[in-house]
Amino acid sequence: IVISVVLGFGLGWLVCKIVTKIFYHAQRQKTEPVFKFAQIFGAACMSFMHGAQDGQKFMGVILLCVFLSNGQTPEAVVPPEWLMLICSLVMGLGTAIGGKKIIKSVGMDMVKLEKYQGFSADIAASLSLLFCSVFSLPVSTTHAKTTSIMGVGAVKRLKAINFSVVKEMGLTWILTFPGCGLIGFLMTKLFIWLF
Repeated sequence: IVISVVLGFGLGWLVCKIVTKIFYHAQRQKTEPVFKFAQIFGAACMSFMHGAQDGQKFMGVILLCVFLSNGQTPEAVVPPEWLMLICSLVMGLGTAIGGKKIIKSVGMDMVKLEKYQGFSADIAASLSLLFCSVFSLPVSTTHAKTTSIMGVGAVKRLKAINFSVVKEMGLTWILTFPGCGLIGFLMTKLFIWLF
């Protein structure tokens, strides 16, 4: 979590600061169309890195099941194309269905983003995820993206960030670990009892 938070916030602040400096003297009316298309590029980068990070986690769990059920050595297990396709579709569908509320709370309630800020946050989060992927560091896509949005908001001023939303999110992140551990423990006990 710490890597995601520090890298996401720092790169969000830095990228937005650079974008702000480059376009400081430009008229807003002229930059709006530029950032409208730049956001599409930023979103594509973010989508690719989201798949590169979280897609691998899904495939890893399924491949572990295939490995355990077939008794193959890990080197012999090659991810089939259908698995990659299904994981991609499920992630895309999940983001399309469940992402609206998250987008609203992060991109509107936590920090009210303008187009150039949205582009900066996407690029910063993508760079964070790329860095962590290259150096095999554990990272959360959600943490990297959320903290890059906070970093972008901090460029104007820290008061641009709604810290009550940040507090709720942080609490959720902290409680996720023991909650998942408890559910995993109870499910294991249940399966041992049943089988």
